Amino acid sequence: MHHPHESSSRKLRFKTIFISDVHLGSPHCHVEKVLDFLSHTECQQLILNGDFIDGWSLKRKGGWTHRCTRCIRLLLSKASNGTDVIYVRGNHDDFLDFFLELNLSSVRVCNSFEHNTREGRYLVVHGDGFDSVTSQHKWLAVLGDIAYQATMNLNLLYNRIREKRGLPYRSFSRWVKSKVKSAVAFVDKYEEQLQHLARQHNYRGIICGHIHTPADKQLGDMHYLNSGDWVESLTALVEHYDGGFEVITYDQFLEYRKDAMGTDPAMLPSAAGRELRDPDCAASSF
Repeated sequence: MHHPHESSSRKLRFKTIFISDVHLGSPHCHVEKVLDFLSHTECQQLILNGDFIDGWSLKRKGGWTHRCTRCIRLLLSKASNGTDVIYVRGNHDDFLDFFLELNLSSVRVCNSFEHNTREGRYLVVHGDGFDSVTSQHKWLAVLGDIAYQATMNLNLLYNRIREKRGLPYRSFSRWVKSKVKSAVAFVDKYEEQLQHLARQHNYRGIICGHIHTPADKQLGDMHYLNSGDWVESLTALVEHYDGGFEVITYDQFLEYRKDAMGTDPAMLPSAAGRELRDPDCAASSF
């Protein structure tokens, strides 16, 4: 089992952190937890693997808060202090097409990225190019996104009822997706296409996001990694200093912090806590 290093600043250290599908600006983004995670981790390279900002949601109804701004400032601060920050464009942040292959305030913006490890080369790509609906019928993808957000609203209501009854959180939307055969088939086909691409270009593996389904598995001779999302899964993919990869949940991150510091993270000051006390966040829907 891998364990993160602890830096002198009491932050968890990883060689590389991959984070995708944050959907900053969407009403269902857990931005306070993203802030907490990024504020208490350090890495040599931070790869934002698409849909970090949700341009579609912002265009429809807005939703940018002070916490979203703090998140961007934190990324810029990391970049200016030596972290190699790479922003791989997704579909919800397709406005970045205008900035592809450019450096913006020390943040590299690109369409894909090659990550070298001791085991071989990994292709880092958001993955929307392997989704025929997103790549060929954007209007249909936007409608699907509206339906997805409606499902997330139901999920919120469903879990409020469960909470009042003393029941644990359960992802209603994830349960629905697992029961719909077409959704399961879509994930299988998506992974199969990425497997083919990796073999075609002799990559050891592929690192993606897009489908909000975290994964770390072998598909034949290809290592398939998906960093998940910060809408439902609350996961990131990390590369440890020994070269191993691990998908970690936000709860696992809190446990790592607790082990490293010998203190319950809930008792520690955090970026999330400061944000929640900020009066400018009063308009937020979180």
